[in-house]
Amino acid sequence: MTVQTTPRELFQTADESRYTWDENFPGYTADVQLIYSSTGQGSEVYMGKIRINRDLSVEVTGVAEKQVEEGIYTQLQDTVTHRKRASFEQNHSQHEFSQGETDATGAVEILVKDDMDSTYKIRGKEICQISRVMGRMAFVIDTHESLDTGFGYIASRYDAIFRNIKTNQVSSLLKFEDTYEKIGDYYLMSKQVVQEYKDGERSTTEFSYSNIKLV
Repeated sequence: MTVQTTPRELFQTADESRYTWDENFPGYTADVQLIYSSTGQGSEVYMGKIRINRDLSVEVTGVAEKQVEEGIYTQLQDTVTHRKRASFEQNHSQHEFSQGETDATGAVEILVKDDMDSTYKIRGKEICQISRVMGRMAFVIDTHESLDTGFGYIASRYDAIFRNIKTNQVSSLLKFEDTYEKIGDYYLMSKQVVQEYKDGERSTTEFSYSNIKLV
């Protein structure tokens, strides 16, 4: 007997299969090194310290350049957002779900009627694609590899493509590779390499976190 799964159930299973930190997460501190390089330019290296608090607020200190400090803060804020635990009902109780096409890889398209009319692809129990329109920009994030922690999955290699919705031209392509370490009971990011392709130029930003300690 075949069990019918609704689009909402498919999406909920994938959403709840993500790795998140639990209510006992104590926060952590680390040293950070950022290396930035771009086509035809040398490398710039910056050092500092970071702290993720128990309430998931982010602190970055000791970085020589304010703009670089803000970049590290934004990167950590994005990381925290993905590790933050929230109930499915809390996030999606008002949304409508419908099923689209199934592609050649077996990924099922799920259309979500929300503030941004998001479209997702679900493969197995993982969200492998997110597509959204924000103002004049549309973006698609494709996950190519993920880490199975045993307590949920974390995307570890993924791309983000940004397009102008009027011209459909690609304005930016970002390629991410993330590395995680298990510190105590928690998986924490130890490295992220971001390659950006924009206007014919390529830049690489490498975030490295060392001396990671739970608070």
